[in-house]
Amino acid sequence: MNILVTGGAGFIGSHLVDRLMVQEKHVVTVVDDLSTGAQNNLAHWQHHPNFRFVYGSITDKYLLRSVFCDGDIELVYHLAAVVGVRHVLCNIRRMLSTNIRGTELVLYHAICTNARVVFVSSSEVYGKAQDVVPLQEDHDRLLGPTTVPRWAYSASKAVGEYMVHSYRDDGLSATIIRYFNVYGTRMDPRGYGSVVAKFITQAQANEPLTVYGDGKQRRCFINVKDAVNGTLLAGTSKRAIGETFNIGNPASISIADLAALIITLCKSGSTIQYIDPPYTNFEEPRHRMPSMLHAWDLMKFQPRIALTPGLTALIQKDRFR
Repeated sequence: MNILVTGGAGFIGSHLVDRLMVQEKHVVTVVDDLSTGAQNNLAHWQHHPNFRFVYGSITDKYLLRSVFCDGDIELVYHLAAVVGVRHVLCNIRRMLSTNIRGTELVLYHAICTNARVVFVSSSEVYGKAQDVVPLQEDHDRLLGPTTVPRWAYSASKAVGEYMVHSYRDDGLSATIIRYFNVYGTRMDPRGYGSVVAKFITQAQANEPLTVYGDGKQRRCFINVKDAVNGTLLAGTSKRAIGETFNIGNPASISIADLAALIITLCKSGSTIQYIDPPYTNFEEPRHRMPSMLHAWDLMKFQPRIALTPGLTALIQKDRFR
């Protein structure tokens, strides 16, 4: 197939490209403006005849028109977005434009060329959802006021999902997936997955691991290899069309326990330091755990890599990029 991966130079996107090129042997086009991605993540494909990299933004309608028409695109994995707390909060308008306007343009060109779409959303769409464990795909969303900037990213991804539903009503074959805290090689300590990358960096330098608040907030972490498996199934399974799926690992851990685990695995002399978040007017949900029943029932997807061996392998590689 001719496949487009938007945001394919990023942490997760580049792993997806690797799988598409190596195991599936498709013709792959990547569109990325390299604002958070890195061309080094794809350097090993740059001379391959089945690979094409297009530098540019998904908000550029002329660029997208050329990509879709010239590449005869049949399937789109739409990962391009402004992600990561630091990137979101430093320029909310840019985030909203990229995540909303960019998604609209991708969906428009996909339906015009009859391409199938996998829209990559986020567990952030659930918002606080403090008392709901585990989170099912049809659960209500619970957000704070618009004066709290954290929820702007959640809102942008929700709008993207609404647009997918709207285009599906017009005949677009599309699937929505929601990632829950993906970690693995090529993580950027400044961007997505930053808590794992940050803790490993601090532990390897024997610096204190800085935990925001009391550290009792619980999260679930999925290895990037498992996340890519779920993403590929969402783009190939016939039963996935028209559906929304959590892509995560339901095993939860507190952030304080995560810090302690990484100290142990790194054989570090670091301590844990509890600090206030560096962002003002910022809310941190206490619990966020995915239900994986829907993904198993329709796609037979389940994560296979537990957190401790996944982190051990990552630490042994001693690199994120």
